[in-house]
Amino acid sequence: MKTYNEFIIRTAPINNESISGLLWQLDLDGIIDNDTYLTVYATKLDSVNKESIEEILQKAKNEKIIERFEIEASTHEDMNWNEEWEKKINVIRVTDRLVIQPSFKEFEPKENDIVIKIDPKMSFGTGEHQTTKLVLGKLEKYITGGEKVLDIGSGTGVLAIASVLLGARSAIALDNDEWCQLNGNENVALNHLEDKVKIVLGELKDIEESDFDLVVANINRHILLDISKDIYSKTKKAGKLILSGLLKTDEIDITNFYTLEGFQCIDTIASDEWICIVFAK
Repeated sequence: MKTYNEFIIRTAPINNESISGLLWQLDLDGIIDNDTYLTVYATKLDSVNKESIEEILQKAKNEKIIERFEIEASTHEDMNWNEEWEKKINVIRVTDRLVIQPSFKEFEPKENDIVIKIDPKMSFGTGEHQTTKLVLGKLEKYITGGEKVLDIGSGTGVLAIASVLLGARSAIALDNDEWCQLNGNENVALNHLEDKVKIVLGELKDIEESDFDLVVANINRHILLDISKDIYSKTKKAGKLILSGLLKTDEIDITNFYTLEGFQCIDTIASDEWICIVFAK
């Protein structure tokens, strides 16, 4: 019987969205936002424990995102947390045109809606998080048609799928998590884009192509700093780069770092504590 660790997290002030984004740095199976607290699930019992979660929350406290926190840890066997989590996921209108529709929810689109169908299965990229919304808004702004797109750390594949639905010629969605690969392929099929969106399991170095018109990465700052040179080499001359998964406090470091790589910052947008930065090569 499979065993799951469950963590109940309470913070003051309540800042579930920001804390959820930070916790996804860990190899989690899911997070449920219960309004006044978070429930975190993990099957990787060795790598995700009370100490690893406490380390992230302490960092959030040091950066004044929260003032204090409490963690309750417990273990459950064969718990159907996926069903409970699905109850919390709803249809999300991200922009005037872009809508994310979970496969298990009914939705009647408007005439000009672009509907992205997603079966989240606990992968990051349900549209609930601010960074996903910020990136989707910028994809809508910068995709003009015919682009070749690379989505790094793709999760559900929502950004790659959205890119093609917005007019991109093709997209590669890259993630190093096997669960994301499986879920990404399911979502590509849901949107009937098997001939245009390719889900790849691996690291950025495994991608042989290097002429992407648009590269997007919605992942944490540490990874973005580590892979900056590879991102530069994958981006076509005059191509665009959209980065998120970043806190406002990361803006100066990330902008300076990527400017030194050869990019030029052309656009930024923020929502709450989160920021999305757009570069041109």
